[in-house]
Amino acid sequence: MDLGASARNNAAWCAAMCRAHGLPGGTFGARAWTSPRRTPPYYPDAVTLAPGLSPRDVRDLLDAVDRRAPGCSVKDSFADLDLTGHGFAPLFEARWIHRPADLPPPGRPDAGEAAWQPVRAPAGLAAWEAAWSDGDTMGLFRPALLADPSTTVLAGRGPDGRIVSGAVVSHAAGVAGVSNLFGGDAAWPGCLAAIAARLPGTPVVGYEHGDDLDAALCHGFTATGPLRVWLSTETSPDDDAQAADSRERAAADT
Repeated sequence: MDLGASARNNAAWCAAMCRAHGLPGGTFGARAWTSPRRTPPYYPDAVTLAPGLSPRDVRDLLDAVDRRAPGCSVKDSFADLDLTGHGFAPLFEARWIHRPADLPPPGRPDAGEAAWQPVRAPAGLAAWEAAWSDGDTMGLFRPALLADPSTTVLAGRGPDGRIVSGAVVSHAAGVAGVSNLFGGDAAWPGCLAAIAARLPGTPVVGYEHGDDLDAALCHGFTATGPLRVWLSTETSPDDDAQAADSRERAAADT
């Protein structure tokens, strides 16, 4: 499995989130994706796209992001950078995951849950975010995402029609990247069935850690490599709170 495809897919999703917030979509270089302006909460300002960055590559990457604004972060897609000398500290580590295109979905969703469907309207997206955040909405997922051709927001609903599970699927770099999965371990069958129906023959990727990684492995994924997110140590109290939230949502911004 080419980890570069997972990294490029994740960078494309970060770029889509930036555009949805009215920000530039960043720049895709040979070695990294970078955003010249601070990205939305939980999303990195840079994503490395290849391993083995040289010292000059690292300097170019850091010069391309806004390090003056507190909370700058870098997704080290291959966990091979040391940014401590540049004023950064590790925020969290995780593992890339990959599920082959020819592997069938792992059974049907729970009997009480309807087949997952795309969210089409802003009101539905607001309801989706409320379910994703346990009611602590902040307008992170903007309606502009619904018009992005590479992004699909999927929702699983209970018998009463209420959203009980969901995920975001980003189709880029030849793979389907899953992020922001919620609804517990039982969410994977519905998510994978929806991807198989809409993007047949497409490998599925993402990243997870801890119990969420174990759940993904139980549904046909393999762990393919490590990643690390670095956070600028020059933070304000508000950014320290965001960092704590980011640890809790360590697998949420893939």
